Order: sequence, then C-alpha cells, then structure tokens
Amino acid sequence: MERAVGRAWRATWHLVVGFGLSCACLFLVALFLIGLVATALVVGAGMLPETVMTVRRFAGFERRRVGAWTGVEVPEVYAPLTGTVVQRLRSAAGDPGTVRDLLWVGAQMVYGIALFCVVLVLWVPAMVVDGPWCGVLGRTPVVLPLLTRTADLESAWSRALLTPSPQARLARRVEQLTETRAGAVAAHGAELRRIERDLHDGTQARLVSLSMRIGLAKRAYDTDPATGRALLDEAQTQAEEALTELRHVVRGIHPPVLTDRGLEGAVRALAASSGLDVEVSVDGTDDGTRAPAAVEAAAYFAVAEALTNAAKHGGAERASVTLTRTPRLVRVRVHDEGRGGAEEALTGTDPEQPRGTGLIGIRRRVAALDGSVRVTSPAGGPTDIEVELPCAW
Repeated sequence: MERAVGRAWRATWHLVVGFGLSCACLFLVALFLIGLVATALVVGAGMLPETVMTVRRFAGFERRRVGAWTGVEVPEVYAPLTGTVVQRLRSAAGDPGTVRDLLWVGAQMVYGIALFCVVLVLWVPAMVVDGPWCGVLGRTPVVLPLLTRTADLESAWSRALLTPSPQARLARRVEQLTETRAGAVAAHGAELRRIERDLHDGTQARLVSLSMRIGLAKRAYDTDPATGRALLDEAQTQAEEALTELRHVVRGIHPPVLTDRGLEGAVRALAASSGLDVEVSVDGTDDGTRAPAAVEAAAYFAVAEALTNAAKHGGAERASVTLTRTPRLVRVRVHDEGRGGAEEALTGTDPEQPRGTGLIGIRRRVAALDGSVRVTSPAGGPTDIEVELPCAW
C-alpha cells in the first residue's frame, strides 16, 4: 500500500509539473505569434530565432523530465542557430526539430491540462475505494495504479512528439562522425610530428654524435690507443642513451607494458612511476578477456595525461584511478586533489598546440573511438576526469 501511494504521489507531482508546463506553453504560443508578426514587419526579424531558442529550452526541459520518469533518455537533435540574422532565420525555419517542438507545444497545452484534471478526479475514488480496500482488507490497490498509468501516458505522448526523426538523427550522426574523424586526423598528425621531433632532436642527434666518436676513435687508435679507448667508451655511452631514447619513443607509440600486462597492470606501473601517491582500484568482474588494443591504448594514455597534468599543472600530491569494466564499455576515472581549473583552450597561431592540460588530446583520441570525456575541475579543485570507451568483450 505504501509503495502504491508513493508512486501515485510521484505521478501526481509529475502531472502537476506537466500542468505548469502546459500553462507556459500558452505563453510560448503568444511569444511565437509575436515573433512571426515582428519578422513579417522586418523590424523584429531577430526575434523569431530567439523565440525558437526559448521553445527549444522548454522542450529540453520536457525531454529531461520524461527521461527522469521513464529512465530512458529522449535524444535531442537541432540545427545550430548561428551566423547572421538571415542565416539564423533559415536554420530555424528549415529545421525539422522546430516543427516537432511546435507540435509538442500545441499538444502539451491540451493533454497536459486534460491529464492533470483526470488525476484530480481520480484521487477521489482512490481515497474512497483504495483506502478501505487496501488499508482495511489488505488487498491490491485498484485506482492508485491508474495515476501512474496516466503519468506514463503523458510521458509516452511527449516522447512520441519530441523524439527526432530517423533522418535527423542520421544527419546528426554523420556530423558527429565528420567531427571525430577530423579530430582523429589532427591527433594523428600531431602524434607523427611528435615522433619525428623526438627522433630528430634526440635519437638522431645521438646517433650522429656516436658515428663521429667511432670515426675519431678509429683514427686515434693506431697512434694513441688510450684516446681511442676513451672515445669508444663515450661511443658506448651514447649508444646506450640512443637506445633509451628509442625505447621512450616506442613507449609513446604503444607501451610494451600494455601489451604484456594489460590495462590494469600498465596503469599500476604508470601510477608507481608517476611521482604521485596514486591509488588504483578496479571495478567489474575480470574473466580473462581483454579489451581491443585501441581501447586499452586510449584508456592508458588518458590516465597518463591526467596524472601528468595533476603533477605538473595541478600541484597535486595524491590521486586515484578507477577502472570500471561493464558489458558495453570501459570507464576510467582519474581524481586528484590539485588546484583545479583545468582548461582546454587553444592559444597561439598553431591550432594543434593545446595550452598545458592536454585535455584536447584526450578528447580527440577518445572521440576517434566514439567515446566520451567529462571533466569537472572547479578553481581550487578537485579535478575529476572520466573517460568512457565503448567496448564489446
């Protein structure tokens, strides 16, 4: 009985909010008509796009409300209203989402008020019938479930009106893939330039110096063996340094520890060498299967960049890394107690050079795999970076 009453009250509150939204839709209709008149008179042409943006905000609120009630998110697809007044007018008028929103506004005014009245009427027999029926006889409620079904009906109608068409979702998906492909190409180019710079400035310079030392040692060996031996010792030292440089470059491409020990072992090794007090925890059952190499690499480099940022830019002393494995994705969360304020803005003339934090590099690498990155870093800290990577085990 208590559960049924609780659900009925939640449904009633849901419909009360829907009733308030219906009243707001009356204001939206008036505002839209004023925008049309102002646009027809030319002097108020900029008012209509702003009105459409207001309608979108109310529709977005309804989508979140329906998602919270049903547990299933309602997707949102709109054409951006940017550019000149004429361009914004064309985008607003040509966007199928505008038509769907206006249909919802008109329908919400009707069924929002009607269903609210239905709920008010249903509470009378609910108290008269279900009160003694459930409270005294202990039977299953009869009328109270109708309140929940009424809220379900309102959510179903709103979902049907506000869900974008398959064509609109497909167009939006194409735009997203175009953006992620461009980001992946940019990240790939930046990575190639980094590898070239490391080889040119580090390994190549050491190999040139090594070749010169060997040449000098060959010339001096017959006349001055001691000098020749000293030069060979220096050449051996430079050969070892060149090998160290090459190992560093190889780790930057794909760390061998990731191949040998898997993501968990590689992250633990990374945490141990980070210079921070890092706690690593793993959630989810490990049945021995591993994620694809690209997913593991993206997760590993995200952790590496986040820990580097925490130590170098955040001034943190402690951090935690949580690896979560679900049937459909790999989630990585890095938390540090640094000063916060992580930024992703680009500066300078080179759009490939991020300012310090490296978050753009993480986003590009993750977006190439259709993943997502969420950053929470208020000034003063703490900083949370959460990466989700789709994965089929």
